[in-house]
Amino acid sequence: MTTVDPDTAAPPSAGRARRRAAGDPVKALLHRHRELCERAVDPLEIAAGLEAHGITDRTAARFRHRDVFSLAEELYARSPRGEEPAAASAPVPAGPSAYRALGCALLPGALAAGAAAAGQAWAGPAAVAATVAALVWPGRAAGGRFPWLAHLLAAAVVGWAVHRHGTALAVGLALAVAPGHLLAAAFAAGARARLDGSRALEDFADRARPLLFASVAGSTAAAVGAAALTGAPLPVAVPLALLLFLTRLLLRHGSRRGPVAAALALALVPLPAAAPAAAAVLLVHAVLALSRASAHARP
Repeated sequence: MTTVDPDTAAPPSAGRARRRAAGDPVKALLHRHRELCERAVDPLEIAAGLEAHGITDRTAARFRHRDVFSLAEELYARSPRGEEPAAASAPVPAGPSAYRALGCALLPGALAAGAAAAGQAWAGPAAVAATVAALVWPGRAAGGRFPWLAHLLAAAVVGWAVHRHGTALAVGLALAVAPGHLLAAAFAAGARARLDGSRALEDFADRARPLLFASVAGSTAAAVGAAALTGAPLPVAVPLALLLFLTRLLLRHGSRRGPVAAALALALVPLPAAAPAAAAVLLVHAVLALSRASAHARP
C-alpha cells in the first residue's frame, strides 16, 4: 500500500497557478492597480500613479523592469479598455476656462490699483481678499483633513502684513497675482512636456527642477517690479509674494496642505525674518514635491 505525500496531493492546477504568479510578477501589480491602469489615457498616467503609491525605479526592478516608466508601459499594454482614447493625448487649445482663469488672475490687481487710485479706504482689505481668493481657483485635489486651513492662514498672513505696512503692500501683492498665474500655467505645461519625454523618475526630476527654479525666479522678478511700482517695502513684499506663488503651485498640483499650512503659520511669527524663512521652507518642499511625476498627472 502506497502513501500519498500531502505536498504532492495538491491539484496540479494550483501548482501551475503558483508558478504562473511567480513567473509573472506584473500580473499581481496589474490586479492591485486595475482601476488606475484601465482609466489611464497613456502610460505616463500609470507611471505617475505608481509613483504616488510609493513605487520607485528601484522597486520596478523587482518586476523585471529598468524603471517605473517601462513598467507602466507594460501595465498599459496589458490593461483592457473599450476604445483607445487617442484624442485625449492630443494638445487641447485654450478654451473658455483658460480665459476665465486669466481674467480672474487680472482682477485682483485691477481692483486693488483702481481702489487705491480712487483713494478708497477699503482698498487694502479688498486687495487682501482678492489676492487670497486667487489661491482658491480649483486644481487637483490636495490631501489633508482641513481643506481651507491653508487659505485661512494665507489670509491671516497677508492681512497682518498689510495692517503693519499699509495699502501699498496689498496693491503690490495683488498686482503680482497675474504674473504668478501665467508662470504657474507655464510651469504646468512645461512639466507635462518633460514628463512626456522622460524615461525614468530621476530623469524627470532632473528636468523639472530647473523649470521650477526658473518659475520661482520669474515670480521673484514680478514681485520686485510690483513692489517698486506701488512703493511697497521690498524686504516684505518679495518674500510674501513668493510664499503665495509657491502656495498656489503646491495646492494646484495636489500637494498635501500640511506643509503649506506650516510654512504659512511660520510667516505669522512677528519677526522680520519670518516671511523669508517661510518662503525658503516652502521652496524646499516644492522642489521635493513638484519634481515627482505624480504631481503632474492629469486631474
